[in-house]
Amino acid sequence: MIANKTNFDAIVIGAGPAGSTTAALLAEKGHEVMVVEKEKFPRYHIGESLIPFCYFPLKRLGLVDKLRQSENPKKYSVQFVRQNGVVSQPFYFFQHMNHPSSTTWQVRRSEFDQLLLDKAREKGASVLEETKAQALLKDGDRVVGIRVISKKSGHIELRAPLVVDASGRDCFSAVKENWMERDPKLRKISIWTYFRGAKRDPGLDEGATTVAYLPNKGWFWYIPLSGDIVSVGIVAEREYLYDGSTKQPAEIFAREVKNNTWIEDHLASGEQYGEYHVIGEFSYRNRYCAMDGLALAGDALAFLDPVFSSGVFLALKSGVLLADAASEALKQGDLSAEKFASYGKSMQTAIEVMRKIVYAFYDENFSFKKLIEKNMDLRSDLTDCLVGNLEGKDFTDLIEAISELVDLPEPIEYGLAKV
Repeated sequence: MIANKTNFDAIVIGAGPAGSTTAALLAEKGHEVMVVEKEKFPRYHIGESLIPFCYFPLKRLGLVDKLRQSENPKKYSVQFVRQNGVVSQPFYFFQHMNHPSSTTWQVRRSEFDQLLLDKAREKGASVLEETKAQALLKDGDRVVGIRVISKKSGHIELRAPLVVDASGRDCFSAVKENWMERDPKLRKISIWTYFRGAKRDPGLDEGATTVAYLPNKGWFWYIPLSGDIVSVGIVAEREYLYDGSTKQPAEIFAREVKNNTWIEDHLASGEQYGEYHVIGEFSYRNRYCAMDGLALAGDALAFLDPVFSSGVFLALKSGVLLADAASEALKQGDLSAEKFASYGKSMQTAIEVMRKIVYAFYDENFSFKKLIEKNMDLRSDLTDCLVGNLEGKDFTDLIEAISELVDLPEPIEYGLAKV
């Protein structure tokens, strides 16, 4: 098919949650969409825990029933564990909202992302896997397509009035345009792996996400997956993890297991398998969300520290918002950067609120318990942030209350339309 057609309404770079969502919804609206993906699906990816408000993009895509019928563990809650093993009262989402979204899932991203990509195909999008974007094609300052190299078809030029960059942490366009800015205080590093047969808590807590504390505000994630598998990872400062005693990820991981009684107990019955993965410098943002003929989505726009499992949610949310904005722009025949200014502002507002809470989490003087004891009326606002209920909300009072306990970063303009 590709040999006969190289012109589309929209080209999407990347088939992760943001790209597949954008492609599916644009195709559903009748637009001709081509997705180019550098890998062959299914492929491995980290980021396995969904938060409640993922429900709404998934509902729009028509995927909620499939997830309900899947073997993915149901996630009803999040719990926090001190180093000595003392567990907080699990926070059950249904205590905050009486809605089907209060039940979410722990997913294998290889399967979840395949589900999204299959939906994009079902809606009518074309897909080229094992095809890597190499360059933006421009007419003056306007993007008019991309040059790719395909395993099957070699070098190809694809053209469209709109290119959507959903290339994930590769940040294909932002790197080429020099738009990226790292967050100076969230330069964490993560080491993670998988266990078979590790302990799970009983009842409703079996599928809970557990955040288990380490010294110096580091933490473990503990995420039960299907097939008796648990995803376990550490997030902490590089200086803490690589303290000079060893540089081997497996040795660092084993050392830190002993620093949290709950983690040590839960992993004792399990067997580690596979490799130890390492990734650093989590958080960044890009100054622009769009230029003429180009718009950014998901991690290609910004990425926030994973402590509150916001990554997939923000990717799905950006895919929905961008698809709606792009469809309207395509209908009007105006793919200028200004058409995506509102989209960029919505994403910036959502990310900035969550970014402040992440900053607070890592501050030695902050605890959620301390915040709520002092401001009981803000419990609902805080919970809204953590479950992803951000649209149209005013969190001024919450942010001011947090700022009384810790120093928060000044607001930063990013995700702008480049005019």
